[in-house]
Amino acid sequence: MTGREENMPSRDRTLQDEQLGADHRLVERIAAKEARKLRARRERARSIWFGLGMFGMVGWSVAVPALIGTAIGYWIDRRTAGTVSWTLTGLLVGMAVGASIAWNWIKKEGRIE
Repeated sequence: MTGREENMPSRDRTLQDEQLGADHRLVERIAAKEARKLRARRERARSIWFGLGMFGMVGWSVAVPALIGTAIGYWIDRRTAGTVSWTLTGLLVGMAVGASIAWNWIKKEGRIE
């Protein structure tokens, strides 16, 4: 027997140990995800205050950019003369930006990790 053949069983045991360790880590990760999902299901029934808070957050997410867009549009209207109403344009752009912010915020809050 050569030295290489004697080391083979030891190497196989090392590979088996590594595989068992990897399997154990996978099982732990799956168990942790399952625990998070079960906890999320239990906590799914949120209070009315959470709903009101989310409603308020979405409202402010749309209102603030709309007001900023309107103010900028009004400022442009006062400085320039033209047929385009920059106030309305600013309002629409601000509402679009606010809706985008609100949509992303709701998507993030609705995600369960």
